[in-house]
Amino acid sequence: MSPVTIALIVLLGVVLLFALWLMGIYNGLVVAANRFKNAFAQIDVQLKRRYELIPNLVEAVKGYMAHERETLDAVIKARNTAMAAEQKVAANPSDPAAVREHNQAEAQLGGILGRLFALSEAYPDLKANQNMLALQEELSSTENKIAFARQAFNDAAATYNIRREVFPANTVAGVFGFKEAALLEAPETERSAPKVSF
Repeated sequence: MSPVTIALIVLLGVVLLFALWLMGIYNGLVVAANRFKNAFAQIDVQLKRRYELIPNLVEAVKGYMAHERETLDAVIKARNTAMAAEQKVAANPSDPAAVREHNQAEAQLGGILGRLFALSEAYPDLKANQNMLALQEELSSTENKIAFARQAFNDAAATYNIRREVFPANTVAGVFGFKEAALLEAPETERSAPKVSF
């Protein structure tokens, strides 16, 4: 074999190894991106359930709180805003602007639901209503599932972000347009400690 042939074979081998290495990094980024997108799909299921429960809750409350119409309307408006924001994120979980909008809409919905539950405390008949109690329990259970699903999403998104930020994957991520994944934030109402008074 001539030295030129040997050099070409070595060069071809180096190029092939580089291509395989690049393909491995790219595929790792794709896998990590798909994991955090799948994790949002789990949140999506619970959010849809929550959005379906809210109108039932409002209907259960309407008869008891006829003069609290403003609060009931605010709950429905916040639910619709949150649903629209959730649909944007579901269409593209890697869009940071959509995730921020979703975080804000969910925080607003959580605050208004808290206000609704606080108002319901002033109505003894409503507090004893079995339908209201069942809906509150279902909504509470769904909120817990959303919190767990949000944590799974944030874990997957953090893993993806770390993977795309380390060298040499950051170079590959930049070339192929892998963008940073935004995290879902817990609404302020979930972060603050409940107030207990005696």
